Amino acid sequence: MKSVLIFISTCFLSLMSFSQNERLISVDVNQPLGELNTMFKECIGAGRANEGLRADWQQQLAMVKQDCDFKYIRMHGLLTDDMGVYKEDENGNPQYNYQYIDVLYDYILSIGMKPFVELGFMPNYLASDDKTIFWWKGNITPPNDYDKWQALIENLITHWTERYGSDEVKTWYFEVWNEPNLDGFWSGTQNEYFKLYDYTARAVKNVNPAYRIGGPATAGNGWVNETIEFTDKNNVPIDYISTHSYGVKHGYLDELGTSGTILNEDPWSVSGEVIDVRKKMDSLSKQHLELHYTEWSSSYTPADPIHDSYHQAAYILQKIKQIGHAANSMSYWVFTDIFEEAGPRFTPFHGGFGLLNYQGIKKPAYYAYEFMNKLGTTELKNTDTQSWATKTDNNVQILLWDFTHTHPGDNELNQTYYKQELPSKSKGNVQVNISNLSKGTYILELYKVGYKHNDAYTAYLNMGSPNQLTRAQVKALKEISSGKPVLTETIKVKNTAFEKSIPVNENDVVLLKLIKQ
Repeated sequence: MKSVLIFISTCFLSLMSFSQNERLISVDVNQPLGELNTMFKECIGAGRANEGLRADWQQQLAMVKQDCDFKYIRMHGLLTDDMGVYKEDENGNPQYNYQYIDVLYDYILSIGMKPFVELGFMPNYLASDDKTIFWWKGNITPPNDYDKWQALIENLITHWTERYGSDEVKTWYFEVWNEPNLDGFWSGTQNEYFKLYDYTARAVKNVNPAYRIGGPATAGNGWVNETIEFTDKNNVPIDYISTHSYGVKHGYLDELGTSGTILNEDPWSVSGEVIDVRKKMDSLSKQHLELHYTEWSSSYTPADPIHDSYHQAAYILQKIKQIGHAANSMSYWVFTDIFEEAGPRFTPFHGGFGLLNYQGIKKPAYYAYEFMNKLGTTELKNTDTQSWATKTDNNVQILLWDFTHTHPGDNELNQTYYKQELPSKSKGNVQVNISNLSKGTYILELYKVGYKHNDAYTAYLNMGSPNQLTRAQVKALKEISSGKPVLTETIKVKNTAFEKSIPVNENDVVLLKLIKQ
C-alpha cells in the first residue's frame, strides 16, 4: 500500500511539474484587439553623423531598413567640425556649408528613412570653451553668441526646406542637444540649456511653425518637469518630450567601458520608468505632447557584452511589450558597431551597442527587431504577457519569448558574466492554439533565437575569440546567424484549428508564421 501511495504521489508531482512548465498561448483569429502598435520601429540610433559617410555604415543601414523597417534615425555630432558646417571669416561673419550633411541626408531619404535631427554639438567657431567629449572631440559648451547659434539653426533648416520641401521637413523631428543633465555632454547649467532650447525652438518655428521641436534629451528621465515648467512659463514652443533610459543599476556615461555595469534585476527597469514619465506628463495636462525615448538599451556603455549576447533579444522584446502605448517611440541605441565614441575598437565583438558588428554579422538583438517587423498589421487578443499574436489577411504570426534574469547579482559585473558561454536551461513547452482559421493549406515557418540559435557571439567564443576575423570566419558566423527558419512544413487545416507545442529555453525567442496558400 505504501508503495502505491508513493507511486501516486510521484505521478501527481510529475503532473504538477508538467502543468507548471506548460505555458499556453490561445488566440482566436476572429477576436482582433486592434491595429498593431509599431512604436518599436519608429526610430533607431547611430553614433555620429560623420560615420554615416562611410560605405559600410550605409550598406548596413540599408539592410537594417529592409529587414527591420525603422522610420527615423538619430545621431550625435551633426554640427561638429568634422561635418564642415560652420566657420567665420576674418571679420567674424558666419560661413555656412552643408555639403557633408547633404550627402548623409540624401542617402537616408533615398532608402526610405527620415532624420530625427539632434542639433549639436557646438561648432568650434561658436564654442565658448574648448571642453569636448569622445574620441572625435564633440564640443559640449554653450555658444559664445546665442544670436549666431540661432542664425545657424535657422539657416540650416531653411536650407533643408529649400532642398527637400516643407511637406517633407514637417515630418521630421528636431531635438535640442543630447543629455544636457550630464556634465560630460553639456558644460553649462540647466538654465543655460533652457536658454539654448529657447533660441533653437524659435529658430525652428521661424522657418515654419509646423516644424516639430522638442527636448530635453536627458539621461535617466531627467528634467521632464523642469522642461515643461520652463516652456509653459516662458511661452516657448515644445511639441514632444524626449529622454533616455538604460537597464543597468548605476551610472549614466562610460564611453570607455571601464567602470563596469550590472543589469538591473527589477523586472520593470526601463519600462516602468517610461510608464512613469508618461503618467507624469499626463498629470501635468500634457496629453497632447508625444513622448520619445531617443536612446534606450540594456546598458549605456559600448563595452558591455550583454549587447552581443543572446539574452539581449528577449530583453528587448520584454521591455517593448511592457511599455505598450506609453511612448511614441523607443529608439534603440544603436544599429551598428561602427560607432567611435571611444575610438575604433580592436575586436569584432567588444560589447558594442550595435544590432550588427563591424563586419555586418547579425547579433541576436537584430532578430528581435526583424521578428517584430514580421508581425501582421492586426493584433489579436492574447493573455500571454511574453508574446504577440497578429494576423494579416489569412496569415497568422505568433512571436513569443522567455525572459529570465540569469545575472547573478551585485557580486559580478556584466563585463565578466556575459563574456562567457552561457548555456540556457529548459523552461518547458509553450502550447500554441489558434482557432477559427480558414480551412486549407498553410506553410508553417518557425524561426528561433537563443543559445546557439542565431547566436554569433557564442560561436565567436567557441572560435577562441580571435582579435581579427578571417574572411572564412566572417562567412561562417554569418551563416550561423542567417535567420533562416528552423522548421518549414506544409500543413492542412481541416477543422479551423491549429495546435503546436514548442520547447523553449531561458531567453529563447520564437517566431511562428502560418502562411495561407
